[in-house]
Amino acid sequence: MPEKMNPALVDPLPSFIAGPGQTDWLFNVIVVFLIAMVLLIGNLYFQLHAVPERVAHRTSKAQMEIVAVLALIALFTHNHIYWIAALLLAMVELPDFSTPMTSIAQSLEALAGRKGSSEAAEPLASADAEKPEGPGEGI
Repeated sequence: MPEKMNPALVDPLPSFIAGPGQTDWLFNVIVVFLIAMVLLIGNLYFQLHAVPERVAHRTSKAQMEIVAVLALIALFTHNHIYWIAALLLAMVELPDFSTPMTSIAQSLEALAGRKGSSEAAEPLASADAEKPEGPGEGI
C-alpha cells in the first residue's frame, strides 16, 4: 500500500526532495562536486608552491637546493616570506665564484711547483723542457 503524503506538503514536490526509500541525488552530486573541488584547489596550491623550484632548474645545483628548501619551509609553516624569498632567489642569477677561484688555485700551484692537480703539473713540466739554456746554466 503506498504511503500517503502529509496534507501540508505542496503538490508537486520539488525534484531535489527525495521520497522515502529513494536516493538523494542532490546530496550525491554535491559530495562529488566538493571532493572534486578540494582535489582541484589542493592541486593548484601545490603547483603554485612549486613555481620557484621550476624557475630554479636553470640555475646551479646549490641554488636550486636552497630554493627547494625555502619552498618546503613555506609549504609546511605557511610563512609566505619564505616562498617570496625562494622565488626571488630563483629569479636572480648568482655569480660563479668557484670557477675563477679554481683557476687561481691551479695557477698558484703551477707557480709554486706543487703537483696538486695533473692539469697544473703538465704546463709546468712542458715550460721547463722548452726553456733554452743560458750561459753558465749547462755547467
